[in-house]
Amino acid sequence: MTANQNDRPLDRTEERQHFCHFLTIPTRWSDNDMYGHVNNARYLTFFELVIMRYLEVDSRLDIASHGVRCFSVENMCRYHAPVKYPDTLDAGLRVGKLGNSSVRYEVGLFISGDQQVSATGYFTDVFVDSKTERPVTIPDPIRSALSALLL
Repeated sequence: MTANQNDRPLDRTEERQHFCHFLTIPTRWSDNDMYGHVNNARYLTFFELVIMRYLEVDSRLDIASHGVRCFSVENMCRYHAPVKYPDTLDAGLRVGKLGNSSVRYEVGLFISGDQQVSATGYFTDVFVDSKTERPVTIPDPIRSALSALLL
């Protein structure tokens, strides 16, 4: 993967201005666990939601129509401050690295109205041929949408 020139640490020092695209996500009562905060597994769902919403809805991409699929090969989440229902989240998205066949999406979750980041993390996806499941070059329309998220 080619590194973004503005590599960021994905830690508690992240700021809203470090992200290109935002999606508002309301938490649900069922997101809370028995300790009264959003269950850790839900964070990766929030990450996936902002990524897929950007690709499929905001960028109007039908990834399958390009003969490719995405395989997630790595993900990570760091928790910096608790989130609980009924918080509303602003999920910030950027592309940290864009390679020939892979992309690293980076996400910051902020409680609406707060400047402090509550969680940071990433997903690394590899684009593969939908039939052979072998890595392929990211199709140009998808690469264009991903490039728009580079800082």
